[in-house]
Amino acid sequence: MQTTSTIYLASQSPRRRQLLDQLGVAQTPLLPLPQEDAEALEAVRTGELPAKYVVRVTHLKLVAARARLAHLQWPTLPILVADTTVCVGRRILGKPVDDEEAVSMLRALSGRTHRVLTAVAIWTGRRRLSALSSSRVRVARLTDAAITHYVATGEPFGKAGAYAIQGAFAGWIEHIDGSHSGIMGLPLFETAELLRRAGIAVGLTMGARSNR
Repeated sequence: MQTTSTIYLASQSPRRRQLLDQLGVAQTPLLPLPQEDAEALEAVRTGELPAKYVVRVTHLKLVAARARLAHLQWPTLPILVADTTVCVGRRILGKPVDDEEAVSMLRALSGRTHRVLTAVAIWTGRRRLSALSSSRVRVARLTDAAITHYVATGEPFGKAGAYAIQGAFAGWIEHIDGSHSGIMGLPLFETAELLRRAGIAVGLTMGARSNR
């Protein structure tokens, strides 16, 4: 299988770009065109379970990205997409649309454990590869004043669950069971495995012999 170190990243997330940089994978952005309604892909269906939701949305993103690439007539390269959702039980917490919704989400997370699910998919040019990362995050009890101050920083917006673990909110995280990078938006272990299976060169190869 021919290898490459460059892919198309069909995501507007700067965090995903940074995480791929850690793996030594160069990316060309493959962003939504003006006529696309990217947010519509993330609409939740009534009664939909979080894991099924995040996998479905990731699939839709990949379909849209493939169509976008065909429309642009750019050279063929592997395409990577991902989607992250935060859930409390079966309740899916998306990206807050205003201060009131952000406050509501943060109150729901306060003093309890929630799950963060990130689905990743790669189109190799011939087949689709995918993985799902699930992490559990324990948040300390938040005062109303702390929530109000955090929302005022603007950091909750554009983030599933109204928080960014790589930002100031990290000071309220009591415990993580799972993938820190997955909570950020791209689980590096699962992503690296998919990239290798797709024939994409990743910075640190797993083929080096152990000295043990």
